[in-house]
Amino acid sequence: MGNISILLGLLGGLALFLYGMQMMSSGLEAAAGNRMKRILERLTSNRFLGVLVGAVITAVIQSSSATTVMVVGFVNSGMMTLRQAVWIIMGANIGTTITGQLIALDVGAMAPLFAFVGVAMVVFLKKPQIHHYGNILAGLGVLFIGMEMMSSSMEPLQEWPAFVDVVSTFSNPLIGILVGTLFTALIQSSSASVGILQALAVSGVIGLDSAVFVLFGQNIGTCITAVLASIGTSRNAKRTTVIHLMFNLFGTVLFTTMCILTPLTDFMVSLTPNYPAAQIANMHTLFNVVTTILLLPLGNGLVKLAMFILPDRSESGEEGMHLAYLVPNPTHTKQEHPIGFSAMYITQLRQELNRMLGMARENIATCFQAVLDVDPKKMEGAEATEDYLDYLNKEISQYISQVIVHETNEQDSTAVSAYFKITGNIERIGDHAMNICEYTQMMHDKNIQFSPEAREEIKRMEQVSLEALDLLGQEVTDPTKWLTKVSALEQRMDDMTEEYRRNQLKRMRKGSCSDEACIIFSELLTDFERIGDHALNIAQERASISSDATGV
Repeated sequence: MGNISILLGLLGGLALFLYGMQMMSSGLEAAAGNRMKRILERLTSNRFLGVLVGAVITAVIQSSSATTVMVVGFVNSGMMTLRQAVWIIMGANIGTTITGQLIALDVGAMAPLFAFVGVAMVVFLKKPQIHHYGNILAGLGVLFIGMEMMSSSMEPLQEWPAFVDVVSTFSNPLIGILVGTLFTALIQSSSASVGILQALAVSGVIGLDSAVFVLFGQNIGTCITAVLASIGTSRNAKRTTVIHLMFNLFGTVLFTTMCILTPLTDFMVSLTPNYPAAQIANMHTLFNVVTTILLLPLGNGLVKLAMFILPDRSESGEEGMHLAYLVPNPTHTKQEHPIGFSAMYITQLRQELNRMLGMARENIATCFQAVLDVDPKKMEGAEATEDYLDYLNKEISQYISQVIVHETNEQDSTAVSAYFKITGNIERIGDHAMNICEYTQMMHDKNIQFSPEAREEIKRMEQVSLEALDLLGQEVTDPTKWLTKVSALEQRMDDMTEEYRRNQLKRMRKGSCSDEACIIFSELLTDFERIGDHALNIAQERASISSDATGV
């Protein structure tokens, strides 16, 4: 019965610890995920500032994986260079040590108070933003309660010869590193795995001489989250994860060698002889700070090495229809790292929609020219682009339907909903461009010609349509002013449609326009007007999103 009690206490403590981490992550995502994204987006190329920002953000969100995932997303979308990413990753590795230091402070006695205050904020206060902070505080309390439960339940394990024999094998550097890597890769949180290691140390089951190697392996295991996030991304995004992995491999080799050849472990024990949790936290901090100091001057070298490991490949691999920015399997990825993923996919959705808008603009230009030149050969290229637009609409819509279920941040939820409507409107613009192009074949087969006046009006329709799409792709600093411009342009397109219909009637009365040409021109005017309507729909949705976003 005693063995069962120990197991239940251990599992219960682990459950509370991990759930506390999840509560904090969810609260931080809802309260500050977008803010973290904006700070990273506006980062300069200064290496010291990059390390500082990476460390502070990771300390706040308590997840180096989340910070690295955001960086992977920004590199993939072209908003951050690979060299900027290096400094952020270095800082993130320092910032992730804050959780271990908090545990080492032994504030477990205050944990019930944190949990009570946090729950009270969620239950008794109405403001959603207060609920997010309540979740953060309650999560912190639950985390420490779980930590205390794990430590208490594991104390009898030091009397179990079999368990002691297993843990003693961790003193073998290779075994210790492997165990730390695999366990952290499994739960995908170095903060959580380090906390569990601290609980083992507090209960007296493992000493620092064995724990250090597990600790070093945990730093390698935390890279798995970013590796998963980089699946399906650009070459540079994959190189970002390679740099993250190289950083931790270098630190592991360096500190493993130091612990074997020097009395580093004994020195760290002597600093806090009666506080095993502090010993692990201090070694974790030392590992990341020293590794960062040593590699800081070599950041550009890490970039070159990553490019050597993952060289540029031929563009043939990118032939065919594909998503250029969005990471696949969003639901699975979201569950693995809730904080960084939201900031990443909002940016990538915007990039993918800008790409889609560019294709729609290209087809409008192609299709109007096909009509003016009466050239059916241009239809083939237009049809291929239209098929691509249909593909992107389907893939982006499916992607959004998967991620929106998990979205907790109100601002991001609004953006995702707007992007869902925007992708449909871009696809409809492509449809109307294709309608215009299809008139070419009939004109060619029946030798239909527009009058010089009608041709001039078609040229003007093309110019205004392209002007509308160019306006949609502009950077938006003042959404109200920008929306007013788009609305005015859409009204001009409506006015032009009415004017050109009146002009058509005059040409019909004069007999300067054939029946078939009149029918085609009338249909073309309808498509032109609809392009303006969908452009306005896009602008209205775009204006509903915060003004810091650019392009679509």
